[in-house]
Amino acid sequence: MKKTVLIVALLVVLAFSGVVASAATRIGVAMPTQSLQRWNQDGGNMKAQLEAAGYVVDLQYANNDVALQISQLENMILNGAEILVIASIDGSALGTVLEIAKDEGIPVIAYDRLIMETDAVSYYATFDNYMVGTIQGEYLVEALNLKNRTDSVNIEIVGGSADDNNARYFYQGAYDALEPYIKSGKVVIPSGQVAFEAIATMAWSSERAQSRMDNLIAAHYSDGRKLDAVLCSNDSTALGVTNSLAGAGFEEFPAITGQDCDVANMKNILAGRQSMSIFKDTRTLAEKVVGMIQAMAEGSEPEINDTETYDNGVKVVPTYLCAPVFADADNYYELLVESGYYTEDQLGI
Repeated sequence: MKKTVLIVALLVVLAFSGVVASAATRIGVAMPTQSLQRWNQDGGNMKAQLEAAGYVVDLQYANNDVALQISQLENMILNGAEILVIASIDGSALGTVLEIAKDEGIPVIAYDRLIMETDAVSYYATFDNYMVGTIQGEYLVEALNLKNRTDSVNIEIVGGSADDNNARYFYQGAYDALEPYIKSGKVVIPSGQVAFEAIATMAWSSERAQSRMDNLIAAHYSDGRKLDAVLCSNDSTALGVTNSLAGAGFEEFPAITGQDCDVANMKNILAGRQSMSIFKDTRTLAEKVVGMIQAMAEGSEPEINDTETYDNGVKVVPTYLCAPVFADADNYYELLVESGYYTEDQLGI
């Protein structure tokens, strides 16, 4: 009942506000949080590129609060946003507010996180999430010499947030690369925590990842058992894991994967505390989204390269996939510094 009243109230305000989209000039950009470095970069890149293209941008961060993000989207609609770009906190929680956007003819682009269970999503722009996991898993296959070794190795898995649809793609890509070695016994997971539900880290929290790793060390590695690798889905979880290992007195760190090339993690990579990350150039993703917006403003079809993979439960959402890139201590300078993504000072080099 409360949702129905809200919808009616919003539609009444819209009806009398005289909001008529003569040109797609005002863009609402909803980002989940400023607590992770990557979303600050995503939001900043998006705003800069849209403004450079002549659009007015309403950029909002929701502090990982679903109700706040919904309220921000309602306000964007009321304030005349003609296209919405949304990196959702909970991909299944936006159905009601997006129905309002749909009724008003406002296109919605899901940004990096697929919005679920609604037909109000027009397009999706992201990186190839399954490939991200594949790169991480294949890195561990090579780093641990799994194809050739005859003994077994011990691995633990630290996944992403269960309310982020991407987290399952990351997990599946990595698991598929490691599964033959798990089945053969070359890869052992002493905790027994393998299923996604068991290894998920709510809100991609470094603190939660650190706490879980503390518990894993105490339960399974305090007797001297060697930990050979930790498959971490992203850099914030990897940061929690490395903090835990350091706190437990590890001097030789296991192979640790990551994603996003956050500054703190790149410093850890250079210090030998993390093995690799995945570079997802947010400038490229923002550029593709700006291209989508410009195409829609001109009445043409945006560039799409995947029409099969991303089913949100109601429709297969037309998608543009950007390519993720492997990053480590050997290639970081070319990828991150020479490209202008970071300065030497930012990385402390």
